[in-house]
Amino acid sequence: MTFSLLIAFSGMAQEPDKRHVTPVKPETNRVQPPPKGTDEKVIQQYISGDSTAAMQEARKDSLRRVYHRYPLLTDLTLGIDIAEPLFMAFGQSYASTGVHATLNMWNRVQPTVELGLGWAKSTPDDMNFTYRAKPSPYFKVGANYNFMFKNSPDYQALLGIRLGYSTFSYDVTDIHYANSYWQEDLMFDIKGERSHALWGEAGVGLKVRLIDRLSMGWMIRYHGIFNYGKSEHSKPWFIPGYGPRTSSLGFSLTINYTLPLQRDSHEVAAPQSEVKP
Repeated sequence: MTFSLLIAFSGMAQEPDKRHVTPVKPETNRVQPPPKGTDEKVIQQYISGDSTAAMQEARKDSLRRVYHRYPLLTDLTLGIDIAEPLFMAFGQSYASTGVHATLNMWNRVQPTVELGLGWAKSTPDDMNFTYRAKPSPYFKVGANYNFMFKNSPDYQALLGIRLGYSTFSYDVTDIHYANSYWQEDLMFDIKGERSHALWGEAGVGLKVRLIDRLSMGWMIRYHGIFNYGKSEHSKPWFIPGYGPRTSSLGFSLTINYTLPLQRDSHEVAAPQSEVKP
């Protein structure tokens, strides 16, 4: 009887589909607690055993803690362009200046509008006339994109596009015409010419905080005219908000004041699990 039992146990040990399982040590089978401050959603996924989803959610949560999460309406900036009035003080014969309002959304996309006036008085050295443009309005609409959207709104690197339009009048006076055949000198004026212009702009610039809510911004712009009004006698030399009709570059220098639209738009928004009623 005893010999039979030994043979039976020996046969069972030789069966190929039978394996011995080594007991797991208790200390190697413990679930490590999630880091302090982990989102409640991640903790629940750890508890339920869905470790893959928990790791993905934990990574997203860590990124949210590293990068600022700005609200939809971050701030509103009001500013004035002082570049060309400064240039005019140093001898430039034309100027355009305006005020703008820029809405900062998510600290990334910034719709903007600008209203201003432009005027000119120029007697080119190599020409025989004087061009005068009375102060006339212009309007621009467009948007900026802030490449530094993960950082503080105090410092921004911007790419901007604009669509501009102006309607204006101008005079061309003191036109001197010399007729060598008849030996005559003629002087005449062309007054009350009216025109309009539509153009587009693309530019790059920076904005930096000076003190408190005051900041300074500058932008170099490349622009081109889509169409403009002509008359039988002349073409406009200067366009308010654009500059000389034949130019392709512009520059703006703005002084700005920023109004936060949130309690503190520079702080990271708290996760939902940390929001208290």
